[in-house]
Amino acid sequence: MPTYAIETNQLTKRFGDVTAVNSVDLRVGVGEIYGFLGLNGAGKTTTIRALLGMVRPSEGNVKTLGQAVGPHGRGPWARVGHLVERPSAYPELSVRDNLDAARRLHGIQNPNVVDEVIERLILASYADRKAGTLSSGNLQRLGLARALLHNPELLILDEPANGLDPAGVIEIRELLRSLAQEKGVTVFMSSHILTEVDRLATRIGIIHKGRLIEELEAEALEKMRAKRLEIRTRNLEGAQISLQSAGYKPFAEGESIFLEEAHAIEHPDKIAQMLVNAGAPPTHLSVYQQDLEEHFMQLTKEAQ
Repeated sequence: MPTYAIETNQLTKRFGDVTAVNSVDLRVGVGEIYGFLGLNGAGKTTTIRALLGMVRPSEGNVKTLGQAVGPHGRGPWARVGHLVERPSAYPELSVRDNLDAARRLHGIQNPNVVDEVIERLILASYADRKAGTLSSGNLQRLGLARALLHNPELLILDEPANGLDPAGVIEIRELLRSLAQEKGVTVFMSSHILTEVDRLATRIGIIHKGRLIEELEAEALEKMRAKRLEIRTRNLEGAQISLQSAGYKPFAEGESIFLEEAHAIEHPDKIAQMLVNAGAPPTHLSVYQQDLEEHFMQLTKEAQ
Protein backbone atom coordinates (compact mmCIF):
# COMPACT_ATOMS: atom_id res chain seq x y z
CA MET A 1 0.00 0.00 0.00
CA PRO A 2 1.38 3.45 -0.88
CA THR A 3 2.25 5.91 1.89
CA TYR A 4 0.22 8.63 0.20
CA ALA A 5 -3.11 8.41 -1.60
CA ILE A 6 -2.27 11.68 -3.37
CA GLU A 7 1.18 13.12 -4.02
CA THR A 8 2.07 16.11 -6.16
CA ASN A 9 5.51 17.57 -6.71
CA GLN A 10 5.77 21.19 -7.87
CA LEU A 11 2.44 20.84 -9.67
CA THR A 12 2.01 23.82 -11.98
CA LYS A 13 -0.63 24.52 -14.61
CA ARG A 14 -0.67 27.52 -16.92
CA PHE A 15 -3.34 28.63 -19.34
CA GLY A 16 -1.56 31.06 -21.63
CA ASP A 17 -0.26 33.89 -19.46
CA VAL A 18 -2.37 32.81 -16.46
CA THR A 19 -0.81 30.51 -13.85
CA ALA A 20 -3.79 28.71 -12.32
CA VAL A 21 -1.73 26.38 -10.09
CA ASN A 22 1.76 27.33 -8.96
CA SER A 23 4.28 24.77 -7.60
CA VAL A 24 1.81 22.93 -5.35
CA ASP A 25 3.20 20.08 -3.21
CA LEU A 26 0.44 17.91 -1.73
CA ARG A 27 0.81 14.83 0.47
CA VAL A 28 -2.50 13.23 1.42
CA GLY A 29 -2.21 10.13 3.59
CA VAL A 30 -4.28 6.99 3.12
CA GLY A 31 -7.54 7.23 5.10
CA GLU A 32 -7.40 11.02 5.53
CA ILE A 33 -10.24 13.42 4.89
CA TYR A 34 -8.44 16.36 3.34
CA GLY A 35 -10.32 19.64 2.96
CA PHE A 36 -9.06 21.77 0.08
CA LEU A 37 -10.12 25.41 0.49
CA GLY A 38 -9.77 28.53 -1.58
CA LEU A 39 -11.63 31.51 -2.99
CA ASN A 40 -13.24 31.31 -6.43
CA GLY A 41 -10.45 31.18 -8.99
CA ALA A 42 -7.84 30.14 -6.43
CA GLY A 43 -6.93 26.95 -8.36
CA LYS A 44 -9.00 24.31 -6.56
CA THR A 45 -10.78 22.81 -9.55
CA THR A 46 -7.68 22.97 -11.77
CA THR A 47 -5.73 21.08 -9.11
CA ILE A 48 -8.48 18.46 -8.86
CA ARG A 49 -8.61 18.07 -12.63
CA ALA A 50 -4.83 17.54 -12.65
CA LEU A 51 -5.17 14.88 -9.93
CA LEU A 52 -7.63 13.04 -12.18
CA GLY A 53 -5.58 13.38 -15.37
CA MET A 54 -8.19 15.70 -16.92
CA VAL A 55 -5.57 18.38 -17.55
CA ARG A 56 -1.87 17.87 -18.17
CA PRO A 57 0.48 19.78 -15.82
CA SER A 58 2.69 22.45 -17.33
CA GLU A 59 5.34 21.41 -14.79
CA GLY A 60 5.63 18.89 -11.99
CA ASN A 61 3.93 15.54 -11.59
CA VAL A 62 1.03 13.79 -9.89
CA LYS A 63 0.63 10.38 -8.26
CA THR A 64 -2.61 8.89 -6.99
CA LEU A 65 -2.57 5.66 -4.97
CA GLY A 66 1.13 5.34 -5.74
CA GLN A 67 0.65 5.39 -9.52
CA ALA A 68 1.78 8.18 -11.81
CA VAL A 69 -0.99 10.08 -13.54
CA GLY A 70 -0.11 10.76 -17.14
CA PRO A 71 -1.24 11.06 -20.75
CA HIS A 72 -3.57 8.62 -22.53
CA GLY A 73 -5.62 8.06 -19.36
CA ARG A 74 -2.80 6.57 -17.29
CA GLY A 75 -3.78 6.25 -13.63
CA PRO A 76 -5.46 3.92 -11.11
CA TRP A 77 -8.98 4.93 -12.17
CA ALA A 78 -10.65 1.63 -11.22
CA ARG A 79 -9.81 2.50 -7.59
CA VAL A 80 -10.79 6.19 -7.72
CA GLY A 81 -14.23 7.78 -7.51
CA HIS A 82 -14.75 11.40 -8.44
CA LEU A 83 -17.23 14.22 -8.81
CA VAL A 84 -15.94 17.39 -10.44
CA GLU A 85 -17.99 20.55 -10.85
CA ARG A 86 -21.54 19.72 -12.05
CA PRO A 87 -22.53 16.03 -11.99
CA SER A 88 -23.09 14.56 -15.45
CA ALA A 89 -25.86 12.12 -16.37
CA TYR A 90 -27.82 10.88 -19.37
CA PRO A 91 -30.92 13.08 -19.02
CA GLU A 92 -33.33 10.70 -20.81
CA LEU A 93 -32.29 7.69 -18.72
CA SER A 94 -33.63 6.95 -15.25
CA VAL A 95 -31.48 7.17 -12.16
CA ARG A 96 -31.31 3.37 -12.09
CA ASP A 97 -30.35 3.11 -15.77
CA ASN A 98 -27.69 5.80 -15.40
CA LEU A 99 -26.11 3.85 -12.55
CA ASP A 100 -26.45 0.55 -14.41
CA ALA A 101 -24.62 2.07 -17.38
CA ALA A 102 -21.86 3.20 -15.02
CA ARG A 103 -21.75 -0.31 -13.52
CA ARG A 104 -21.17 -1.82 -16.94
CA LEU A 105 -18.47 0.72 -17.76
CA HIS A 106 -16.67 -0.23 -14.55
CA GLY A 107 -16.96 -3.92 -15.49
CA ILE A 108 -18.89 -4.76 -12.31
CA GLN A 109 -20.69 -8.09 -12.76
CA ASN A 110 -23.02 -7.86 -9.76
CA PRO A 111 -26.14 -5.82 -10.73
CA ASN A 112 -27.17 -5.54 -7.06
CA VAL A 113 -24.58 -2.81 -6.50
CA VAL A 114 -26.94 -0.37 -8.23
CA ASP A 115 -29.72 -0.92 -5.67
CA GLU A 116 -27.19 -0.78 -2.84
CA VAL A 117 -25.83 2.62 -3.86
CA ILE A 118 -29.35 3.95 -4.51
CA GLU A 119 -30.23 3.07 -0.91
CA ARG A 120 -27.00 4.53 0.42
CA LEU A 121 -27.63 7.89 -1.28
CA ILE A 122 -31.35 7.86 -0.39
CA LEU A 123 -32.43 7.86 -4.04
CA ALA A 124 -34.99 5.03 -3.90
CA SER A 125 -37.94 7.40 -4.42
CA TYR A 126 -36.31 8.71 -7.60
CA ALA A 127 -34.84 5.47 -8.97
CA ASP A 128 -37.19 5.33 -11.97
CA ARG A 129 -37.29 9.06 -12.65
CA LYS A 130 -35.41 10.48 -15.63
CA ALA A 131 -32.18 12.17 -14.59
CA GLY A 132 -33.11 15.27 -16.59
CA THR A 133 -36.09 15.92 -14.29
CA LEU A 134 -34.13 15.76 -11.02
CA SER A 135 -33.63 18.72 -8.72
CA SER A 136 -30.06 19.98 -8.37
CA GLY A 137 -29.79 18.26 -4.97
CA ASN A 138 -30.90 14.86 -6.27
CA LEU A 139 -28.71 15.23 -9.35
CA GLN A 140 -25.83 15.80 -6.92
CA ARG A 141 -26.80 12.60 -5.07
CA LEU A 142 -26.76 10.76 -8.40
CA GLY A 143 -23.27 12.08 -9.10
CA LEU A 144 -22.09 10.93 -5.68
CA ALA A 145 -23.74 7.53 -6.22
CA ARG A 146 -21.76 7.11 -9.46
CA ALA A 147 -18.56 8.06 -7.64
CA LEU A 148 -19.22 5.40 -4.96
CA LEU A 149 -20.59 2.66 -7.21
CA HIS A 150 -17.33 0.69 -7.50
CA ASN A 151 -16.24 1.03 -3.83
CA PRO A 152 -13.23 3.24 -4.56
CA GLU A 153 -10.21 3.55 -2.28
CA LEU A 154 -9.92 7.27 -3.06
CA LEU A 155 -12.72 9.82 -3.48
CA ILE A 156 -11.92 13.15 -5.14
CA LEU A 157 -14.87 15.50 -4.76
CA ASP A 158 -15.28 19.07 -5.96
CA GLU A 159 -18.02 20.76 -3.87
CA PRO A 160 -19.79 17.50 -2.84
CA ALA A 161 -22.58 19.35 -0.98
CA ASN A 162 -23.57 21.54 -3.95
CA GLY A 163 -27.35 21.86 -4.26
CA LEU A 164 -28.10 19.80 -1.15
CA ASP A 165 -30.51 20.99 1.52
CA PRO A 166 -29.29 21.14 5.16
CA ALA A 167 -30.45 17.58 5.88
CA GLY A 168 -28.66 16.33 2.77
CA VAL A 169 -25.45 18.13 3.75
CA ILE A 170 -25.50 16.30 7.10
CA GLU A 171 -26.22 12.94 5.42
CA ILE A 172 -23.28 13.32 3.03
CA ARG A 173 -21.02 14.46 5.88
CA GLU A 174 -21.84 11.32 7.89
CA LEU A 175 -21.47 9.11 4.81
CA LEU A 176 -17.99 10.43 4.03
CA ARG A 177 -16.94 10.17 7.67
CA SER A 178 -18.09 6.53 7.87
CA LEU A 179 -16.29 5.66 4.61
CA ALA A 180 -13.03 7.05 5.98
CA GLN A 181 -13.32 5.64 9.50
CA GLU A 182 -14.83 2.23 8.74
CA LYS A 183 -13.41 1.40 5.31
CA GLY A 184 -10.23 3.48 5.19
CA VAL A 185 -11.34 5.42 2.12
CA THR A 186 -9.29 8.57 1.47
CA VAL A 187 -11.43 11.64 0.79
CA PHE A 188 -10.03 14.72 -0.95
CA MET A 189 -12.70 17.39 -1.11
CA SER A 190 -13.02 21.05 -1.97
CA SER A 191 -15.91 23.00 -0.51
CA HIS A 192 -17.06 26.54 0.09
CA ILE A 193 -19.12 25.41 3.12
CA LEU A 194 -16.34 25.93 5.64
CA THR A 195 -18.38 24.81 8.65
CA GLU A 196 -18.82 21.40 7.02
CA VAL A 197 -15.13 21.10 6.20
CA ASP A 198 -14.31 22.06 9.78
CA ARG A 199 -16.58 19.31 11.13
CA LEU A 200 -15.33 16.64 8.75
CA ALA A 201 -11.72 17.16 7.68
CA THR A 202 -8.75 15.63 9.47
CA ARG A 203 -6.44 18.01 7.61
CA ILE A 204 -6.96 21.21 5.63
CA GLY A 205 -5.02 22.92 2.84
CA ILE A 206 -5.67 26.49 1.74
CA ILE A 207 -4.83 27.53 -1.81
CA HIS A 208 -4.69 31.17 -2.85
CA LYS A 209 -3.84 32.51 -6.31
CA GLY A 210 -2.55 29.07 -7.27
CA ARG A 211 -0.25 28.61 -4.27
CA LEU A 212 -0.76 26.36 -1.26
CA ILE A 213 -0.35 28.97 1.48
CA GLU A 214 -1.18 26.91 4.58
CA GLU A 215 -1.93 23.42 5.81
CA LEU A 216 -3.60 22.80 9.15
CA GLU A 217 -2.84 19.44 10.74
CA ALA A 218 -5.30 17.54 12.94
CA GLU A 219 -3.75 18.88 16.15
CA ALA A 220 -4.07 22.51 14.99
CA LEU A 221 -7.65 21.89 13.89
CA GLU A 222 -8.56 20.42 17.26
CA LYS A 223 -7.01 23.39 19.01
CA MET A 224 -9.00 25.72 16.78
CA ARG A 225 -12.21 23.85 17.56
CA ALA A 226 -11.58 23.88 21.31
CA LYS A 227 -13.45 26.38 23.45
CA ARG A 228 -11.59 28.62 25.86
CA LEU A 229 -12.41 31.34 28.33
CA GLU A 230 -11.11 34.79 27.39
CA ILE A 231 -10.38 37.21 30.25
CA ARG A 232 -9.38 40.85 30.09
CA THR A 233 -8.39 42.83 33.14
CA ARG A 234 -6.37 45.91 34.03
CA ASN A 235 -4.20 43.72 36.27
CA LEU A 236 -2.95 40.94 33.99
CA GLU A 237 -0.08 39.89 36.24
CA GLY A 238 -2.29 39.68 39.34
CA ALA A 239 -4.93 37.70 37.44
CA GLN A 240 -2.38 35.18 36.17
CA ILE A 241 -0.89 34.68 39.64
CA SER A 242 -4.35 34.18 41.13
CA LEU A 243 -5.40 31.68 38.45
CA GLN A 244 -2.14 29.71 38.73
CA SER A 245 -2.56 29.54 42.52
CA ALA A 246 -6.04 28.04 41.96
CA GLY A 247 -4.55 25.29 39.75
CA TYR A 248 -5.38 26.71 36.34
CA LYS A 249 -2.94 27.09 33.45
CA PRO A 250 -3.55 30.57 32.04
CA PHE A 251 -1.74 31.80 28.95
CA ALA A 252 -1.63 35.32 27.61
CA GLU A 253 -2.17 36.48 24.05
CA GLY A 254 -2.00 40.23 23.51
CA GLU A 255 -4.11 41.93 26.17
CA SER A 256 -6.12 38.80 27.03
CA ILE A 257 -5.66 35.77 29.25
CA PHE A 258 -7.11 32.43 28.16
CA LEU A 259 -8.13 29.34 30.13
CA GLU A 260 -8.85 26.01 28.44
CA GLU A 261 -9.91 24.00 31.51
CA ALA A 262 -13.48 22.69 31.27
CA HIS A 263 -14.34 23.86 34.79
CA ALA A 264 -13.43 27.46 33.92
CA ILE A 265 -15.43 27.37 30.67
CA GLU A 266 -18.48 25.93 32.44
CA HIS A 267 -18.28 28.28 35.47
CA PRO A 268 -17.05 31.71 34.30
CA ASP A 269 -18.95 33.30 37.21
CA LYS A 270 -16.65 31.56 39.69
CA ILE A 271 -13.58 32.75 37.76
CA ALA A 272 -14.95 36.30 37.87
CA GLN A 273 -15.52 36.10 41.63
CA MET A 274 -12.02 34.74 42.19
CA LEU A 275 -10.46 37.59 40.21
CA VAL A 276 -12.50 40.22 42.04
CA ASN A 277 -11.34 38.79 45.39
CA ALA A 278 -7.74 38.85 44.11
CA GLY A 279 -7.94 42.52 43.19
CA ALA A 280 -7.92 41.85 39.45
CA PRO A 281 -11.59 42.24 38.44
CA PRO A 282 -12.29 41.28 34.82
CA THR A 283 -13.34 43.96 32.37
CA HIS A 284 -14.29 41.31 29.81
CA LEU A 285 -15.17 37.62 30.22
CA SER A 286 -16.41 35.39 27.39
CA VAL A 287 -16.24 31.84 26.07
CA TYR A 288 -14.38 31.94 22.75
CA GLN A 289 -14.01 29.41 19.95
CA GLN A 290 -11.91 30.20 16.92
CA ASP A 291 -13.82 29.87 13.68
CA LEU A 292 -12.32 28.27 10.55
CA GLU A 293 -14.17 30.75 8.36
CA GLU A 294 -12.69 33.65 10.34
CA HIS A 295 -9.20 32.12 10.07
CA PHE A 296 -9.62 31.47 6.34
CA MET A 297 -10.78 35.01 5.57
CA GLN A 298 -8.00 36.54 7.62
CA LEU A 299 -5.34 34.37 5.95
CA THR A 300 -6.52 35.04 2.41
CA LYS A 301 -6.84 38.76 3.15
CA GLU A 302 -3.23 38.85 4.38
CA ALA A 303 -2.12 36.96 1.26
CA GLN A 304 -3.74 39.47 -1.13
